[in-house]
Amino acid sequence: APMGAVLVGDQEFIRLARRARKKLGGGMRQAGVMAAMGMYALENHVQRLAEDHERAKRLASGLHDMGFWLPRGGKVDTNVVFFGLPEDSKIKKEELPHLLFEKYGVKIAGGYSSGG
Repeated sequence: APMGAVLVGDQEFIRLARRARKKLGGGMRQAGVMAAMGMYALENHVQRLAEDHERAKRLASGLHDMGFWLPRGGKVDTNVVFFGLPEDSKIKKEELPHLLFEKYGVKIAGGYSSGG
């Protein structure tokens, strides 16, 4: 959730949310650093952000069409895309980041599931 947001859920949901927050840098205590990065982006890269949002929508659409799982049926509002491998995938989720980097130079962050 964005800074200043409120998240509500049962104990397991909050446990997973806290884990996600830590993986995405939410444990950082340097709010001024975060604010400075945000200000720089707003002052210098607004057009690029709009382009990234469009790229993320295209990526999500392509993944969805190929059978990948996406939350909210693949609807993407930002430049961040969350997805899961198709059920019939021949590779494990732990292998995907390495495979994408080795083959295409693409870096992604590994994720987590409700399995924790």
